[in-house]
Amino acid sequence: MDEDDLRAYAQGELTVPRLWSADTHLAACARCREELAGVSDPVALDSGWARLDAELDAPRPGLLESVLVRTGVADHTARLLAATPVLRRAWLGAVLAVLTMTVAASYAVQGAESPTLFLALAPLLPLAGVALSYGPVLDPTYEMAVVSPTHGFRLLMIRTVAVLATGIALNGLATLALPAYGLRAAAWLLPALALTALALALTPRLGPVLAPALVGGAWLGLLLAADHRSQGTLVPFTAAGQGVAAAVAVLAAALLYAVRDRFDSTTAFIDRSAA
Repeated sequence: MDEDDLRAYAQGELTVPRLWSADTHLAACARCREELAGVSDPVALDSGWARLDAELDAPRPGLLESVLVRTGVADHTARLLAATPVLRRAWLGAVLAVLTMTVAASYAVQGAESPTLFLALAPLLPLAGVALSYGPVLDPTYEMAVVSPTHGFRLLMIRTVAVLATGIALNGLATLALPAYGLRAAAWLLPALALTALALALTPRLGPVLAPALVGGAWLGLLLAADHRSQGTLVPFTAAGQGVAAAVAVLAAALLYAVRDRFDSTTAFIDRSAA
């Protein structure tokens, strides 16, 4: 090969069919390969090898991550949402099992005014998912998330929205399986939003595990107290109770926005969560 063709080959400017002939010739000619090394830019060559190594070593995205990217989600956001697949599968399996059992129990009690067991447990499922999605105790990717160039509050909101969307979708499907109760079977939605928002607002002070645990315990205590005083539909699932749940959700969301910067105080946050 002449020197002009070698230089064009090294710079990526040699066109077909001469490019094909050069590939075949260089594979069998050591002398031309030596001359090619002499006319090539070593910096560009090293950079090309580095890019190739990075591409070969990069993990292949999973099914969920690929679907999220195809729907327009940014690749780094999709990677955050697709992290910890084992934990995600365990949570989804638990949610499906609980919903199946509560729907079955509601069918077993046909004479009740509302599916009380379903309405009591459904708001707790998104709450549990939020507790599992953020924090050093239960999230194995938490340390990587902390050192990533992402605002802690934004990371929490990304995962919370994903958990809420999944939980609400599953709860909605379970609600459709109870057509005999009509709109009363959807009375879990506002309490679920209120409990989740309240737990998130308390997270900077109490940690990502203790805050949902206390909120969930308070919800169960409220239901027990309402059941002791009521003979029909429990107060949280009446029109007045739904209004209170909506107000709590709005106030908790405002409080969460006010304390959003505290999610970047990682030292105190980690110590309190670990305790």
